[in-house]
Amino acid sequence: MSVTEYDDTDEQAIGSKWVTAIAIVMIVLGIIAIVFPFFATIASTVLFGWLFILAGISQIAYAFQSRGTGQFVWKIILGLLYLLSGIFVMLNPLEGAVAFTIVLGITIFLQGMIQVSLAFQMRWISFNWGWMLASGLMGIIFGIFIWSSSPLRAVWFIGTLIGINLLFDGIWMLTLHSGEKITISREI
Repeated sequence: MSVTEYDDTDEQAIGSKWVTAIAIVMIVLGIIAIVFPFFATIASTVLFGWLFILAGISQIAYAFQSRGTGQFVWKIILGLLYLLSGIFVMLNPLEGAVAFTIVLGITIFLQGMIQVSLAFQMRWISFNWGWMLASGLMGIIFGIFIWSSSPLRAVWFIGTLIGINLLFDGIWMLTLHSGEKITISREI
């Protein structure tokens, strides 16, 4: 058994105004996405299309900037791949939504796995760790459900699941970081 003196203890405020604001924004966006799932699906697909276009332009610029360091052709190919993928999604957002379904399912599933793991680590730090656990379990279930769904359901299904995921993420962030003070002791 070790004795921890007061000097070896950090008191940390978990809550902050930024975390609360972000949590509330996530809850509001989640509700909007649940109410308007088609628009949430198209908006998220178009957002990823733009991100791919920007990543492609950045990769191509990087390839030309680092031309002397080698592997120029591979950097250009990667940049063109990003760029063409982004353009495809922007020109065909409904078809992009079907492809996005697969990526989103994997992402939400992995996010759920990570949140479940973190929730069990947080159970000694916060009394509200159960919300993070619930969010993680829902992410795992939604990820599996997305993989097993028909691509024709992707148009409304993605938006609904994004909304539910944002809503639960916002709730656990709001409750977990509710401004409680905790004491974290360091072992010497």
